Amino acid sequence: MHIETAVNLRAWNTFGLPATAQTLVHIDEEADVRRVVDHPEFGPAPKFILGGGSNIVLARDVTACVLKVEIPGLRIVEERADAVIVEAGAGESWHRLVAWTIEQGLGGLENLALIPGTVGAAPVQNIGAYGLELADRFDSLDGVDLVTGRGFTLDRRLCRFGYRDSVFKHELAGKSVITRVRFRLPRPWQPVLGYLDLLRKIEETGVTHPDARQIFDWVCAIRRAKLPDPAVIGNAGSFFKNPVVTPEQCRDIIARDPHVVHYPMDDGSFKLAAGWLIDACGWKGKSVGGAAVYEKQALVLVNRGEARGAEVITLARAIQESVYGRFGIRLEPEPIVVG
Repeated sequence: MHIETAVNLRAWNTFGLPATAQTLVHIDEEADVRRVVDHPEFGPAPKFILGGGSNIVLARDVTACVLKVEIPGLRIVEERADAVIVEAGAGESWHRLVAWTIEQGLGGLENLALIPGTVGAAPVQNIGAYGLELADRFDSLDGVDLVTGRGFTLDRRLCRFGYRDSVFKHELAGKSVITRVRFRLPRPWQPVLGYLDLLRKIEETGVTHPDARQIFDWVCAIRRAKLPDPAVIGNAGSFFKNPVVTPEQCRDIIARDPHVVHYPMDDGSFKLAAGWLIDACGWKGKSVGGAAVYEKQALVLVNRGEARGAEVITLARAIQESVYGRFGIRLEPEPIVVG
């Protein structure tokens, strides 16, 4: 195993927040996880699983043994009449996987282009964007139990996916490492175009029947226009989940604020645009220390250069209180807060 001590994690989290890991183990293959489990020191110690660091806020040093998952690999597992099954190592870049499927002539993941992070972290969060969630294309995943060292495979039902949620945030939190993930890309391919920004692209371009690559390009352009590049401005993407409310709650909010952005859900509830709620409360561009609300998208909190985790948390809590005071809605953070 490749083991490091006293590792500065600033470069390992997209927010660029300062924190130190006492011990960091690079996981390059499934066998490395078993070596950690069998290790006399690391085996019994608490574990912290780190992928691309795109969904965490580090508010303190990490005393748990950090497992940096870097397992590579992209391949087509099976081609069937109704679907193509593709597999990716947990350490692969999520966007690289999406771009690779497009290069292979396989549609299905294009709406999820440019989401930062690794493939192994994607099921934990059940990532989603532009009308599609990972769960919609998920087939199964492999992992290793951090107590027994035994491998396991979970299907969609056992992952218990919810809105930005999964079993890995609950019963399996810190107790397992995802090593490989498989996706089911349906045949025939059907575009997912219900999201407002994509409908605008159709109107702007006149392309009424886009293929998967066209949608991929559109999503990349939309995200680049709206969201800051973590390599330039530290951030963790969308900081808050879009709240889901009852029809009665939605009608009440619309009565007070007719311009609130909202989307109907299949179960009759409504999803509200958290960024709109934050912007309506006047937070866009405001800051606490080095942490700020991004000027182009109020849903994103950014590091202006020397922010600390405590400043990000203070800013986030102030936003939550403000939105609750005006709309009666409690915003829930997407990133995992360490400390």
